[in-house]
Amino acid sequence: MSAAAAMVGVAGAAHFLHAGAILSFIACALALAGVAHVIGEATDQVGNHLSPSATGLVQSAVGSLPELFVSIFSLQAGLITVVQAALIGSILANVLLVLGLAFVVGGWRHGVLIFEAQTPRMIASLLLLAVSALVLPTLANELHLPAASHEQELAVVCAVVLLLVFAVMTKSMLEQGQRAVPAEAHARTHAWPLPTAIGALVVCAIGAMLVSDWFVEALEPAIDTLGVSQTFAGLVIVAIAGNAIENVVGVRLAAAGKSELAVSVILTSAIQVAVVLAPVLILASFGMGGAAFTLVIPPILAAALFLSVIVVTVVTVDGRADMVDGAALIGLYAIIAAIFWWG
Repeated sequence: MSAAAAMVGVAGAAHFLHAGAILSFIACALALAGVAHVIGEATDQVGNHLSPSATGLVQSAVGSLPELFVSIFSLQAGLITVVQAALIGSILANVLLVLGLAFVVGGWRHGVLIFEAQTPRMIASLLLLAVSALVLPTLANELHLPAASHEQELAVVCAVVLLLVFAVMTKSMLEQGQRAVPAEAHARTHAWPLPTAIGALVVCAIGAMLVSDWFVEALEPAIDTLGVSQTFAGLVIVAIAGNAIENVVGVRLAAAGKSELAVSVILTSAIQVAVVLAPVLILASFGMGGAAFTLVIPPILAAALFLSVIVVTVVTVDGRADMVDGAALIGLYAIIAAIFWWG
């Protein structure tokens, strides 16, 4: 926790002392990762005092706070392309890069990874449904269907549908006594008192809001200095920075031989972005003024997302994976990232 506080302090100093866009951007990205780590730890500590299902609800509510604040401040700054790319990039980073790394690392240490296929299959099916809701508005726009002239209304409909799907998932989780991310995902040396855990979550929420504001303020100058496109910055840089800690957790679990748990953690993180974060941003954008956030994205980005989820479904459907599967997923991610390097 002290390391995360130090990172936030460095990010604040870089911001207020005008240390330069690149330095401020890097400091804020590291601070976001540190805050995300503490949020994950504090959420698990809260789980020591709650039922597994209640803990799952807490994790769903606070697990994506850094990404949420970054996206909100980016929308206020008019960086809609960055936000759209960051949401898609977060899903791609989880289902391709992180899952691929988990299979490569786990396969290197344990050979063929075997996991119970039912849970990954269920998550992959829900992810495919959510991705369809993200891709179809783009298809309607490209085909010049009558719905294309009602872009904002269609985005709201998709957002409501996805949130209803999330409500059904939550109801199922409560009835089955399951949690979104199992307790074993984060190692804990000792239990915190409940007030300490809740206090840490509140402080981290405030910290995430402040650092996200600084991060977005440095983002556009950093993009110009680095010479990369807004799409690439959102798809790769922002997406990985906002979800770094959960990414490390999934790979660490695979390295420890907990392949089933690793797959569940990684795919669940992608589900939370698709069925919670994206709909919340759509609805929130209407209350912030300015340009509304919709789901009409570049067709190549929509195609990349849809094909990636299909590939992941095929890879995980049999409950077995090895280094070759992991290398294939990482390779697909590298190809997609390269396509958007120039915009």
